[in-house]
Amino acid sequence: MGIKIALAGKGGVGKTTTCGLIIRNIIEANKGTVLALDADPNSNLNEILGIKVNSTIGAIREDFKKNAPRMTGGVYKDQFVEMNVHQALSEGKGFDLLAMGRGDGPGCYCYANNLFKKYIEMLQGNYGFIVMDNEAGMEHLSRKTTSDVDFLIIISDPSPRGILTASRIRDLSVELDINAGETFLLMSRVEGKLDARLERDIKERGLELLGIINNDPDIFDMDLEGKSVFDIPGDSSSLAQVRNILKELKI
Repeated sequence: MGIKIALAGKGGVGKTTTCGLIIRNIIEANKGTVLALDADPNSNLNEILGIKVNSTIGAIREDFKKNAPRMTGGVYKDQFVEMNVHQALSEGKGFDLLAMGRGDGPGCYCYANNLFKKYIEMLQGNYGFIVMDNEAGMEHLSRKTTSDVDFLIIISDPSPRGILTASRIRDLSVELDINAGETFLLMSRVEGKLDARLERDIKERGLELLGIINNDPDIFDMDLEGKSVFDIPGDSSSLAQVRNILKELKI
């Protein structure tokens, strides 16, 4: 399996945009193929990456549950899942995207979930990098959506509340033993230099600061115009800052 990077944090801190910037930098540096995993039920990573979603794992899982009673034999069920997981892949230039979609509806999905987990893990083995955008908050940790990652990057805005949430996410990841190789804090949407009081708060909470991403007018324009991270100029400050962050991670 390739290098797996998961992003977490409270809502509105720029997780999805940062995810897109990471993916663009990896592709432009020719580091390897990328599988983008959109694990946020409110999926919009595809918009940041500028592609359409073919289907979601949630939708396929619903279809599987409805049709499972009419399927004969475990082999056919395995083939159904494998075929549909591959069909759900949306292809971009240098990356593929798989959207997880909404959570489970009523009833037991244990068998379906185990099958999907098996094939998604097999799929991940075909890529040099897996970059996962998670939903806001900590629910994805308790469901073990985020697990067995090389890097857990917790995004925060420059606020005491954001840093507090980041520390809680870090603590819960340890408590649940999600098996994250290294965990870092990344401060996003910073104006100028990071305030010394926030730096002190970060240190007191035992968070390891990976870097900062300043407010970038190119990102603002991208959002307003409905463009993707591949449309922002190559000299964008946020793109350069994410590039330096990846260097810190030796990626």
